[in-house]
Amino acid sequence: MNTVIYMVRHAESPYSEGTERTRGLTAQGKLKVEKVTEILKKEGIDAVVSSPYARAVMTVQGLADHLNVEVELFEDLRERHFSGDDYKISDDRFMDVIRELFQDPESALPGGESNKACQRRALDALKPILEKYAGKRVAIGTHGNVMTLMMNHFDPGYGFEFLDRTTKPDLYKMEFEDSVLVRVARLWEEKAYEPGQ
Repeated sequence: MNTVIYMVRHAESPYSEGTERTRGLTAQGKLKVEKVTEILKKEGIDAVVSSPYARAVMTVQGLADHLNVEVELFEDLRERHFSGDDYKISDDRFMDVIRELFQDPESALPGGESNKACQRRALDALKPILEKYAGKRVAIGTHGNVMTLMMNHFDPGYGFEFLDRTTKPDLYKMEFEDSVLVRVARLWEEKAYEPGQ
């Protein structure tokens, strides 16, 4: 039985300190969401789930409205918690720090999650979705790090290099036979990394 998961990385969002859960999308991000919705309308999707963060929900809301379904929120699909409030990462160091954390999946910044902990928590949310919607098609509003870590569980080719070259938004169709990932296709058109490049 084939189940299809559409990983929908949120569109561009204006960063501001202390608004991780509530920040929305930029004007450019909102325009690109329309294109995301148009692509996904053609896929015969049955359900829409999301991280509870506003930018992720907003990226899949148009599809949910089109399908006349509610967006199901899963707290454990939220973005990775990088560090505690008293530990700041400068913008110019951010991706270097993320690379280092991918090299050591057990390591974490002070007050933050390790890759391993984030992956475990996200998979604990994804597995019931795969079971509940077995044989169906589900769109998931998600984030770059948590999306990469979920995909990495099924195929280690999805690592830091993949994350570093994804776009906002981005869109990956993952086909499962039972719980085995058999195929991944990128549906978004902007240039990005594919494993094996």
